[in-house]
Amino acid sequence: MLLIKCPYCEEERPELEFRNAGEAHLVRAASIVEQSDDDFAAFLYFRQNPKGLQFERWRHIHGCGRFFNAVRDSVSDKFLTVYKADEPRPNVEQLIVRPAASAESTEEPDAKRAPRAKKAEV
Repeated sequence: MLLIKCPYCEEERPELEFRNAGEAHLVRAASIVEQSDDDFAAFLYFRQNPKGLQFERWRHIHGCGRFFNAVRDSVSDKFLTVYKADEPRPNVEQLIVRPAASAESTEEPDAKRAPRAKKAEV
């Protein structure tokens, strides 16, 4: 089961205690009366759905009941970080963990591994 840490309660709880509330950091137009129907429909219904990192809003419905934001990788379903709703968007570059260069990568390509011997045919 997926564990999510609520930034207000500061506890990791099962995903069943939370509900996804859609994309985070959406900004409503200053005056929706002056907005065209197509623009308002685009704001209300159309969302980004990128493969990879997503900024999402979540609600801890079976806990404190508060909304918070999270950065989640949609491929691995891993939460990189969670933060309170009034906090600014975190720098994504600092959240991405890059694999360290291995010792094998410094070797020449031909010298990495000896070819395997073929099995004798029966």
